[in-house]
Amino acid sequence: MEHVASAAMRTRGQTDQAGQGNTVPLIIITLLFFMWGLLTSLNDVLIPHLKSIYTLNYVQAMLVQFCFFGAYFIVSLPAGMLIKRIGYQRGAVSGLVLAAGGCALFYPASMNGYALFLLAFFVLASGITILQVAANPYVTVLGAPATASSRLTLTQAFNSLGTTIAPTLGGILILSEGAPAVANLVKTKAEEAAAVQMPYLVLAAALLALAILFALVRLPKMTHAEEEGGVISTVEKSVLVHRHLVLGAIGIFLYVGGEVSIGSFLINFLGESNVASLPAGAAAHYVSYYWGGAMVGRFIGFAVMRYVSPGKALAFNSAASIALILTAIFGGGAVAMWAIIAVGLFNSIMFPTIFSMALHKLGKQTGQGSGILCMAIVGGAVVPFIQGLLADSIGLQWSFFVPAACYTFILYFGVKYASMYSTR
Repeated sequence: MEHVASAAMRTRGQTDQAGQGNTVPLIIITLLFFMWGLLTSLNDVLIPHLKSIYTLNYVQAMLVQFCFFGAYFIVSLPAGMLIKRIGYQRGAVSGLVLAAGGCALFYPASMNGYALFLLAFFVLASGITILQVAANPYVTVLGAPATASSRLTLTQAFNSLGTTIAPTLGGILILSEGAPAVANLVKTKAEEAAAVQMPYLVLAAALLALAILFALVRLPKMTHAEEEGGVISTVEKSVLVHRHLVLGAIGIFLYVGGEVSIGSFLINFLGESNVASLPAGAAAHYVSYYWGGAMVGRFIGFAVMRYVSPGKALAFNSAASIALILTAIFGGGAVAMWAIIAVGLFNSIMFPTIFSMALHKLGKQTGQGSGILCMAIVGGAVVPFIQGLLADSIGLQWSFFVPAACYTFILYFGVKYASMYSTR
């Protein structure tokens, strides 16, 4: 999924920093984008894995996303204050070290139960949150201002590459393909829990290596533009009078929630007997298609929205997503399977489109509005939890009415503000 820089800043010597001297820092930051895409998307593999090991219901399994995305809401403001105190570069290093600690916690968690796994997810996501607040702004200053947009597109593409690769990689390294014999059930469950140890220790080592590189590399000096805001510490009442910002924040909440919810339930959905009856390891490969569709759709959307207003494009994609989800709910077999996977293609433009529409003409309040929208990412914690409640009560397939309802609001938002921007 995409993340928009939530801080406004000034740079010293920006012009002098542009050029070849920024190549190595840009490579490192691009690797950061790839890593947090990878780590976020791996949750879709771990949820069914942990559900099977600890015999969880869907609500209990969705505590993974509740802890992970809840960190965005809880840690965003403290992260902003930390970075203001120690600086962007040290903030990014701190985020990497904390994320590495979260990955390392998966080792003892595999021997001590589900609660420690949840703590590990929260620590990992806290590190990623600090990292995003600190590292995102650097993309805009590592070169000439005129090419900032292309650099951001490049780093977001690598973030999408991470989300695409992670499910397949996780399926190979973590998920078991076969059903164990009953006599070996206890031993096999212990082995399945231990399957996360090596992959996450490798990820911890990679994050620490990036932390060292980030600490050593020379980066532009950056300071907050205090008057602009950014990661908000207070919210002026006046910013909330902008109806399109409030509706946009609800849209971000529901979009992130719907996107994450579908990814979280996808492996279990493909395992349903009336859908595809796929074992978890095989289903994980199809989760990569879901996230890969979003990556492809961004390039299509970039071309289309040169001629179509963002609101109309958002409304079209939302309507298509609703139709596909309803097809998956009422259908079966390959039709239901590919319908739900295809939603990823139409997710592609939604986050940046909602974000930009919500901030339209906020002027000096843009920084505060951006902070509100970034906090709305907590939808990724709440919506999967609600779908889990529904899945436990009326069944997994019917529970997909929850993301369908999320896209219905986004359709309304797109139609309401379809003429907000000119296509030229």
